[in-house]
Amino acid sequence: MTPRTTPRLDMIGMIGLVVSDMAASLAFYRRLGIDVPAGAESEPHVEASLPGGLRIGWDTEEVVRSFDPSWARPADGGRVGLAFLCGSPAEVDAVYTELTGAGHTGHLAPWDAFWGQRYAVVLDPDGCEVSLFAAARPAA
Repeated sequence: MTPRTTPRLDMIGMIGLVVSDMAASLAFYRRLGIDVPAGAESEPHVEASLPGGLRIGWDTEEVVRSFDPSWARPADGGRVGLAFLCGSPAEVDAVYTELTGAGHTGHLAPWDAFWGQRYAVVLDPDGCEVSLFAAARPAA
């Protein structure tokens, strides 16, 4: 019998999102500074590199259904939660205001959290929670 290799977790370097509207999702994440390839809005699968070597990828619901016909959109959001570190408490407020001003749903308006961060949550076009945070006070 041939020995089997041990499977290893290999998506650590990749965050995958399933989206209902590729153009809307890419526009949202571009506002957060992700360098998404130009013209990608019409593609069924898109990837972008993030600082530190991570990658983020988007697949349309149709792509997922092409290999998993039983896939169904989650009913109550909660698909995934992402957190973006901002440079300052004021930047948390500014990014939140920019995103909500562009029509995205604010879930939790900026506040000074008891754990020492300025914190806010916005929903992306598919209802995923996107946290914005920064240290409430600059490090000494």
